[in-house]
Amino acid sequence: MSAGSFPPSVPEDGFRISVGEDADGFRCRPGERVLLAMERQGRTDIPVGCRGGGCGICRVQVARGAYRTGPMSRRHVTEEDASLGYALACRLYAEGDLVLLCRRASSTGSARVST
Repeated sequence: MSAGSFPPSVPEDGFRISVGEDADGFRCRPGERVLLAMERQGRTDIPVGCRGGGCGICRVQVARGAYRTGPMSRRHVTEEDASLGYALACRLYAEGDLVLLCRRASSTGSARVST
């Protein structure tokens, strides 16, 4: 495989990431962190914090799809949480199309779940 090409199972424009019921979603390249892919495309689907896996602001739950994660704070995602599909989007790598659930702050300061 030549440099810059994708394996046959990976779409050339990467994987589709949907947050809640957002039918459009955004694209994430193989090896790219989901949060950075979102930001690169000017989207605001997931709250952004430290981008380093420590603050927990970008915590999501993967409802469907294959993924892997990098190191992240166990204070925000315990091993039990991780087994239920929770991850920090700044440390989340898609390995296929994903559907994410995200708790977002509303204008009143309370949390709401985007489904």
